[in-house]
Amino acid sequence: MKAIIIAGSERRYGITSAVAEKTRKLLKELGVETIIIFLNEINFSPCNGCGGEGEECNYRSYPCEKKDDIPNILKLMINADIIIYACPVHAFGVCHLMQIFLERVGVGYLRFNRPLANKIGGCIIIGRKYHLGHAYDQIINNMLLNRMIVPGAGFPVLIHGNELTKDISDTEEKVALEQMSKRLVEMYKSIDFKKLSRLWLSERDLSEMAEGKYEKH
Repeated sequence: MKAIIIAGSERRYGITSAVAEKTRKLLKELGVETIIIFLNEINFSPCNGCGGEGEECNYRSYPCEKKDDIPNILKLMINADIIIYACPVHAFGVCHLMQIFLERVGVGYLRFNRPLANKIGGCIIIGRKYHLGHAYDQIINNMLLNRMIVPGAGFPVLIHGNELTKDISDTEEKVALEQMSKRLVEMYKSIDFKKLSRLWLSERDLSEMAEGKYEKH
C-alpha cells in the first residue's frame, strides 16, 4: 500500500511539515509506504491563460503544456492508493501554493478523465485560530469532485499547531489525526476496487451527453 502526502506550506520546516512527517510515521506503523511532496520545493507556477484563442484551459481537450514538475507529481498521485492533503490556513482560506496546485492539476489534467477516482483521500488543515473549516471544506469538495473516496473518522483533522514546539498540543486533535490515518488504511483494505468504475467522463461531457450533444473526442 502506498500513500502520498501533499504538504502545501510555503515554509519547509513549519508546523504543516511537522504534521506531515508525523502522519508519515503513523502510516508507516500501519505498514504504508509514504512519501511527502513539499510544494515549496517543486517547480510549478500558476495558470496564466497560455492557450490560444479557442483553446483556453477550460475548453481545450488536451493537457496543460507548461513544462514543470506538475506531471511528475501527478504520476506519483496516480500510483498511490491513499492521498492526503496537508494545508495551512492563510488569509482565511487555503494557502496560495495549495490553491495554485489544485488549480493546475485540476484544470490542466484531472478534469479530462478523473484519474484519481477511487483513491482514498484524507485532509489535514493547520491554522492559528480562524477559518480552518473553510479550508477543509474546499479540499474535501475538491477530492469529491475527483471521485475520490473520503471516509469519515470522527472529528475532522483541524490542527491548531504550536509554533514553538511544532507539535500538536490538543489531545482531540492528536486522536483525530490517528483515527483518520487508521481509517484511510482500513478503508483501502476493505474495498474491492475491481467492482468500482475507473472510466469517467468530464463534467462537461456528461452535461453534453444529458443534452444529447455529446461527441466522443
